[in-house]
Formats: sequence, structure tokens, C-alpha cells
Amino acid sequence: MAQLDRIKELVELLNEASKAYYQESREIMPNIEYDRLYDELVELEKETGIVLANSPTVNVGYEVISELQKETHESPMLSLDKTKDVATLASFAGERKALLSWKLDGLTVVLTYNNGTLEKAVTRGNGIVGEVITNNAKTFKNIPINISYKGQLVLRGEAVIKYSDFKKINATIEDADAKYKNPRNLCSGSVRQLNNEITAKRNVNFFAFALISAPGVDFGNSMANQMKWLEEQGFQVVEHKEVTEANMQQAVEYFAEKIKTFDVPSDGLVLMYDDLAYGASLGSTAKFPRNGIAFKWADEQAETKLKYIEWSASRTGLINPVAVFEPVELEGTTVSRASVHNVSIMEELELGVGDSILVYKANMIIPQIAENLTKSGNVEIPDKCPVCMGNTIIKNENGIKTLYCDNPKCPAKHVKAFSHFVSRDAMNIEGLSEETLEKFIDEGYIKEFADIFHLDRFKEEIVNKKGFGEKSYNNITAAVEKSRRVTLPSFIYSLGIANIGISNAKMICKQLDSIDKIRNATVEELVAIDRVGEIMAKKFVEYFADEENNRKLNNLLLEVELYIEQSNDEQVLEGKTFVITGTVNEFANRNELKKFIEDRGGKVTGSVTGKTNYLINNDINSNSSKNKKAKELGVEIIDEQGFMKLVAQN
Repeated sequence: MAQLDRIKELVELLNEASKAYYQESREIMPNIEYDRLYDELVELEKETGIVLANSPTVNVGYEVISELQKETHESPMLSLDKTKDVATLASFAGERKALLSWKLDGLTVVLTYNNGTLEKAVTRGNGIVGEVITNNAKTFKNIPINISYKGQLVLRGEAVIKYSDFKKINATIEDADAKYKNPRNLCSGSVRQLNNEITAKRNVNFFAFALISAPGVDFGNSMANQMKWLEEQGFQVVEHKEVTEANMQQAVEYFAEKIKTFDVPSDGLVLMYDDLAYGASLGSTAKFPRNGIAFKWADEQAETKLKYIEWSASRTGLINPVAVFEPVELEGTTVSRASVHNVSIMEELELGVGDSILVYKANMIIPQIAENLTKSGNVEIPDKCPVCMGNTIIKNENGIKTLYCDNPKCPAKHVKAFSHFVSRDAMNIEGLSEETLEKFIDEGYIKEFADIFHLDRFKEEIVNKKGFGEKSYNNITAAVEKSRRVTLPSFIYSLGIANIGISNAKMICKQLDSIDKIRNATVEELVAIDRVGEIMAKKFVEYFADEENNRKLNNLLLEVELYIEQSNDEQVLEGKTFVITGTVNEFANRNELKKFIEDRGGKVTGSVTGKTNYLINNDINSNSSKNKKAKELGVEIIDEQGFMKLVAQN
């Protein structure tokens, strides 16, 4: 184990040194020291036969495939029976020794090694048929590519993305609707990517939890010995404790306390008999194996009192209700706020100041209101904007009520407009947070978009400003300079024209391929473009007809270089219109699938109409409204596998 621990230590040290040198332009060790440690790692890998996937000695080739191959498991992978009662766990174990471990919340993967090398990785799938993800598994952060055991090893484990990595990935996404909902969904999409370069960037970890077969190895009829042996082969095994009925309560309390700060997603515990032969002798029911049982965590809820509703204004004028309540402890952190999302949800909960409410963390991350116990309903919807005191209006779209500020000159819209301008899908200027922009606007450094490109006029003031300094100033101005060359769709999107998202901007720029054509476009020309309706077209024309907008745009155009991004992808979906609904598996989220379609010439709309060619829904037989509409109109419903076959055939 000492050699394996040294391998892990060297991998971490060398990777940190490489990251510092290549990504952060700083050196944390001399080259000669790096080379010495690298050579030591190579020798240890030769001696032990263990090579971790994230070892700097491994050069993983990235590959894009058209679809994931299916494979039937040798034996069905059944789910465990479940309980939320500690007494049931204790009774299940009795006096027999058992292992209590985390029930990790990710994607189960089966690994097969032959002659010491990872040969195959297959997802659990539906328990009978899984998908082959071997190339993706080779990019997992902590999986061994090579092991010392030369027989055929088959094991199961959980692929997970840690909360810390999940938060970092979400922090890079400006659009709130595009953020990933929880680590499990992000992991599922990451593990099942068609491009394993994407998987590599997601920091997927693998925790082994069951050894299926390793011919020729004597484990002394003990699951604990199997776990220890897997660790010796280089695997990170799920944390576990040896228990009996006598110490079950104590063991559960240990995990219950640790989960408050645990970085790996877990939705419970698993109890398995240590005696392998005894466990196998119990067989299984039609649904559950009898050698183990799962313990599910209940969502931790806390009762508190609603203090008030805070109304938060955005760039578009949307004003969202946020519940502010007396602080409570949830999942190890103090929470005092929860988004209520819109007026409809607020009315449904019948919220009122002083109400007793139950709050919880959805997926142990996002504070939510579970229930209103007193339902006084005394919160009044403001008729004045909290920022500018202008009039508000309630809009009802698809049965959802939302509150808007009706003042076009609202300062909140002003700051948010700059925040939108620098966002990732727009000009993509890193370092200009909303807080920083607000300070620069207040100080008069920025009055219009073009001013962002002349912060050098205020270098001395910025460098001497509290919380900034030379380094912060250099980072911001470097990001500004980098943004000067921008694609035409991103530029148009950055202007913040009403109803024009990045997707609409791409469609418009595809037809009107220069800024002059765009500025002089008519309503008729715009409506002729797919997915551009008359209201959107009128707002678009009005924007470029405004004298002040044109003055500011002329100033901005002096600062940037616009170009049309040429796609290397064949336009195999040209002329085809898709609607996407439900959860996706092959892609990280629906936005990525949408981009995949658009990059190949297809169009994605929000509702099924007579012009729709395909509805993509992994639950083809569901009774959703979109499925019903598609059947009524004769629109073909396909799942993601069917979609990828369609792409391959064209």
C-alpha cells in the first residue's frame, strides 16, 4: 500500500505542477524536480503494474463517436430493497458481520480488466442492457488504466461528480436556466458523452463498491477482504464500516454527521453481508437480491418563519420573489433565503409574512419551500419596481404569472444589460462580475458598452480601488482585449435586444450575414427566417431604428472585429426541424443537444407544429402533451439513439 500511496501522491503533485505551469503561468517546482518525480512515478508504475487514469504518464486520445453501443449484462443488475428505519437495518444484520457504506448518487458502471488492462466499461442502463463507455471511463479522474492482477477482473462502482466540481462547472454558466440541476444529472450526461474530451473536463470520479469476479484470488469468503484487495489494485473503494446489530445505530450516526460536509453526492447507505457464501445462498426475489438492503436519507426539513418577500429585478425587467426567513440549519449549512421563482408559485403557497414554513435543500443544494403550514396569503404583489419605483405589470404566459418592471430606464436593467453584454454566450469577458460593473458604472468609468474597451483611462483609479489592485486590473483588461474578436451571433446577442436569445441570433445571422444587413433588416425579412415571429421581428427593427442605440452601436463597432464562424460539421440536418422534451442521456443537457442540431444545420423549436419533423423524447410512449400533439399531427417521435442513427444516415 505504501507504493500505491506514493503513486497517488506523485500523480497529484505532478498534475498540480503542470496545471500551474501551463494554465496559470506560474512555476511551483523547478523542471529538474518535476523530471525527477516523473521518473520516480514511471518506475513505481512499472514495479506495481498500476497506472491511474489521471497519471501524467498516460496520454488519453480523445474520440468522438456517433452513438454508444449497447451490451447485455451477464446477469441482471437488481436494485436493493429500501428502508428509512435504522431498526430495520439493525434487524437485517443481526449478529452477522456486515459492511455499511455510502450509497453514492451517480451512475453505476461495470468495469472489466484483462491481462492487467482496462478492457471495457459498461453503464448499468436498465439493469439488463447497458451502454459501452470504455473511452469515457479512461478519462475518469481516479480510475486505474492498468493494474497488477493479470486475470479477468469484473467489478462495479459508482461514477460521480463531486459537489465542489459541480459548483465550479455551474459557476461558468451565465444563463440560470442552463445550469445543471444536480451532480447526478451532470454526471450521467458526462459519463455518456459521445465526445470523451467533454467527459475528461468534468472531473468524474469512480468509487468501487462490489467485486463480481477475480478468478484465482482467495478472499477468505469476506467482502471486506475484497474491498481491501481492490484498494491494493489502485481502486478508490467506497468508504465502509464493519457492523452488526450491536453498533448499527452508532455507525449510521457517523455517516449522518459526515454527510453534512461530504463532497461526494450520496442519497443513503448500503448494508451488505460480509459472508459472501451466505449472501449468495439467500438468492433474490423478482426485484431485489436478499444479501443487502439500502437505507435512504430523508430530506432534512426545518420549520421556520417567513420574514418577508424580497423582489429581485433583472436585466429583462423580470422581478422574481425571494423568500427571506429566519435562519435555519440544513445539511450542515445555515440558510435564510429561497427563490419562489414566480408569482404563480407564491400564490399557490399562499405565502404571508409571519407564516410557518417548511424548508429543505433540493438535492441537498438548493433551498426550497416544501410547505406553508399557516397559509395567511398576506403578501402583496408590488405595483412599484423595488429599484426605480416605476410601475410594474403582471404577465401571464402559458398559465404562469410573472412580474415585470415597465420602466425602460430602470437602473437594474442598466446594470443587468452590462452584465449580459459581458456574459459567456455574448462577449465572454471574464472578471467583470455584476458587482464590479456596478462599481465601475457608479464611478462613471462605464456609461455605454464601448467604454468597457477603454478602462485604461481609469487605470490608476481602478488599481487603487479597494478590492482591486494591479493584478485584478491586468486580468480584466486582458479579458477585454481577448473579447475584441467576436462572432457576429454572439455580438448581436450581447446587445440585449428584447426576445433575442443566442439561438435566435444564430438563425438571424445565418440569413443576414453582415452587420449592415442586420441593421437594415425589415420586419418582412426577419419573419421569413424560421423561428422569428412578428413580435420578435418588430422589437428587432425598433432597436436598430432608435437613434441612441445606433450612436452607441457605432462607437462599439470601432472596438470589435466581427466574424462568421465556419462550422466544420456537415449540414446533414439542413431543412429539418426538431423539438426536444424530457431528460437527455447522450448529451449533458438539452442545450448541448440543441447546439449539436444547430451546428449541423437543423432547427430546434419549443412547440410541436405541422412544421416539426421530429420530436426527440427518450420516453417515446409517454402521455406528455408534446407526445400527444406529435401523434395528432403525425410527427415522428424518436429517442436519442434514433436521433443519432438519423444523423449517421444523412
